[in-house]
Amino acid sequence: MEPELSVRGLVLGLQKGPMASWHLHCFSIEMMETLLIIEDEGLLANELARYFARQGWDVQTAPSLAEARSILRQSAEDPTVVLADMNLPDGSSLDLLEELRQQKAPVEWVLMSGYGTVPDTVRALRLGALDFIEKPCDAERLSLVLNGARRGASAQGRLNRQYVERSKKYSPEAFIGSSRPAAEVRNLIHRLSSVPISTLIISGETGTGKGLTARILHHSGPRAEGPLVEINCAALPRDLLESELFGHEAGAFTGAKGRHRGYLEQANGGTLFLDEIGEMELDLQAKLLTAIEDRQVRRLGGEKTFDVDVSIIAASNRQLERQVRERRFRSDLYHRLSVFQVSLPPLRDRLEDLRQLVPVFMNEFNARANTRLRRCSEQVYRLLAGYRWPGNIRELRNVIERAVLLSEGEELEERWLQLDQSSLGIGGAEVDGDRVIIPLDGSMDLESMDRYIIQTALARSRFNVMATARALGTTRETLRYRIKKYGLSTQPEASQSV
Repeated sequence: MEPELSVRGLVLGLQKGPMASWHLHCFSIEMMETLLIIEDEGLLANELARYFARQGWDVQTAPSLAEARSILRQSAEDPTVVLADMNLPDGSSLDLLEELRQQKAPVEWVLMSGYGTVPDTVRALRLGALDFIEKPCDAERLSLVLNGARRGASAQGRLNRQYVERSKKYSPEAFIGSSRPAAEVRNLIHRLSSVPISTLIISGETGTGKGLTARILHHSGPRAEGPLVEINCAALPRDLLESELFGHEAGAFTGAKGRHRGYLEQANGGTLFLDEIGEMELDLQAKLLTAIEDRQVRRLGGEKTFDVDVSIIAASNRQLERQVRERRFRSDLYHRLSVFQVSLPPLRDRLEDLRQLVPVFMNEFNARANTRLRRCSEQVYRLLAGYRWPGNIRELRNVIERAVLLSEGEELEERWLQLDQSSLGIGGAEVDGDRVIIPLDGSMDLESMDRYIIQTALARSRFNVMATARALGTTRETLRYRIKKYGLSTQPEASQSV
């Protein structure tokens, strides 16, 4: 080891042994990252620059705050780490740190001073400086601190890139479609993303994109930097849903061996997405309403309450207004949640969007399966446009996935669409407003016609058997017999957000 070099009271040991070579080996395989050294003592700045350049840093030096500001303005990218003397001829480095923190500039700062005070140290840490080093300091410790700063900056950089990628993926433009219904929804999402949403309801049929809309509203809104927690209320039994939503203390119930933070706590500062909220039991609805109103939550088996600041987005494929009238959903909770509302159109009302949606799904599954489908024929588009899409965009996505995986060559093959003929408008039955149009060209037999009429009437009445029987002018017993005969379901499809 060379003799230590002392400049302005700083003792910097420049090592040239095995430790130094290990540093060089490590950093030679990594991408060079920038270290900005702000130091007014020229000899010390030069020694620091040479030492850390040998360790793989791209080093820049500035003798004053003014020069540092100039470097930061002219650089295309911010430095990875800043190593700065506390007191400089034209001011304190803490002032520059505070300026740049407001602009979310350099990620990690390490400060040095030969005569730092307690208030300076406290201010440095409050401003987010990684470390405050008093001179003299040896090279090994300074190297360890900067290497830690490098790792912290890299981790923060990854988080920032992930944030940017999520913001792009879930921008309002992610709600794809040039049709008027799609444009109206997209414009509404744009407006809602600029306001602080306390509660909001997304309504729409199964597979219309309620989950996607919730993610867009979160990632493009003012709570984008907070967590997004999603829960499907229909997927959990009542007791488990309560525990997951509100959390529990150890011993709150059989099997509760430890403390569990509920989704309301986990979403603090962000957004809680409650999918299929219409399936929640009435007593849990009352408890949820209390938590929303009081902005507090108490874990099961606990005595302490916790403040929560959460934006609630609820979604349902059922008509919550009807459930309120039928006393299956609390009116007070409904009115509290419906501060804002977004209604998503079914795919059959925006069929012109198929020409934007299909290529997106083709590219997605091309990338997953390493296939190279490039074209979709007009006949395929006609078939897709003639289908009624009871499963909406989720069903379309599944159809395109199957066709991409099974097609050969560069064109999506029609035979792998495998669409249900009873739901095709071309050569099959079709719904036109309140009318069902049945073809008499032999493409459907009598039982298929009967089945299609009942299936359509059930869907229009939200699978209410009594209402369907009245609409068809028959008895409930007769309708139940035919439902059983044709194997029809009297419940909506299991709902999961697109």
